[in-house]
Amino acid sequence: MKSWRDTLHVYGDRRVLSLVFLGFASGLPLALVYATLSAWLSDSGVSLKEIGFVSLVGLAYSLKFLWSPLVDRLDLPILGRLGRRRGWMLAAQLGVIAAILMISGTDPGADDGLRWTVIWAVALAFASATQDIVIDAYRTEILADERLGAGAATLIFGYRIAMLTSGGGALLIADLWGWQAAYASMAVLMGVGIAAVLVNPEPEVQVTERSRAIEESGHVWVGRLRTVPAPVRRVMNWIADAVVAPFREFAGRPGWLYILAFVALYKYGDALLGTMATPFYLDIGFSLSEIGVITKGFGLAMTLLGAGFGGFLVARYGIIKALLVAGILQAVSNLFFVALAMTGPSLAMLSVTIAAENLTGGMGTAAFVAYLSSLCNIAYTATQYALLSSLMATARTILASGAGIAAESMGWIWFFIGTTTAAAPGLLLLVWMIRRFPAPPPTGRLTGETA
Repeated sequence: MKSWRDTLHVYGDRRVLSLVFLGFASGLPLALVYATLSAWLSDSGVSLKEIGFVSLVGLAYSLKFLWSPLVDRLDLPILGRLGRRRGWMLAAQLGVIAAILMISGTDPGADDGLRWTVIWAVALAFASATQDIVIDAYRTEILADERLGAGAATLIFGYRIAMLTSGGGALLIADLWGWQAAYASMAVLMGVGIAAVLVNPEPEVQVTERSRAIEESGHVWVGRLRTVPAPVRRVMNWIADAVVAPFREFAGRPGWLYILAFVALYKYGDALLGTMATPFYLDIGFSLSEIGVITKGFGLAMTLLGAGFGGFLVARYGIIKALLVAGILQAVSNLFFVALAMTGPSLAMLSVTIAAENLTGGMGTAAFVAYLSSLCNIAYTATQYALLSSLMATARTILASGAGIAAESMGWIWFFIGTTTAAAPGLLLLVWMIRRFPAPPPTGRLTGETA
């Protein structure tokens, strides 16, 4: 086994470090679509009802799998000269910048102004989601399995700093110089992502024996449709390669349904807790300032530290062991909320609770993102990762929707005990899969020092 010092060298890899800047570009638009935009609308006198409907523009992040095959398979004109991945990244970033600038020129409080704000917010969410698709694919393709955790950690670092910038930073600028200046300044900061694209190399387009065989079988099936015009058959072949083949490849793996169930359940306990955390803090007597400073400021630092340690665990012990260790620690950390519910509004106990929760949450996120990346066949990284991440997000939203009902009926102490036990199905499923399917199917990914 490598020494700790050798293991930490994964963070010195140029490819890993570059993900800080791509993570920044990925995280910057998010608050501009959600929290910051809601603040601007509220400040402009838009009704709460309308603000609630405007939040639907973020559906692009959940539906990004629908156009991920285009990102996987199409070379863009002109920008495609940079390579498929870099071309798409640059195109998406230019789209993000254009949409932000167009939003900055609107006035949601004026007659017909809200309509244009929403139109450009939809465009921003679409460009941002497209950028996420290609950055996730790029990260997955340039890193070996042992570096996936470190890559996830550095991406999270950049992502969180960007969210702080476009959230709190944009609000400060808006307070001093207005909302148009706030959004325009965020467009300028997207230059960080463009610089990262221009200085980083393009990964080689790859296929695997498995993907080639699946696509050839699809072509054979389409070729039998003699009565279908040739142009239509060419389109059908493309759909078979770009859309059907990624599903067939994944569904042909041993235990693929169990994998999907694990993806949905791994963060279940954390999702339940996260939904009710702020109402809990307020209910037991903490002020908004105390919650903001400790849970957001101190909590962010602990999340980033946890993500870094999660990347270290992946590099040292492998993805599966890191997932298991982080998952157990995540579940146990929820019990700190039980102690906080018993002690009441103690700042010291709140700090300890946030430290435990965010540290283990960061570890689990880094290991889980590495796991999702490792599942992707190198020939279909954009499509398969978009599908898996969308499943994860949708499952967490649906499964956590009953958290409020549970908290009201059970009380805080038993609710947090319940969030701990809610993590058990995912962990037990992981242990069972380790024993039942010890050898993962070949995905054509880099391993070890071949990166």
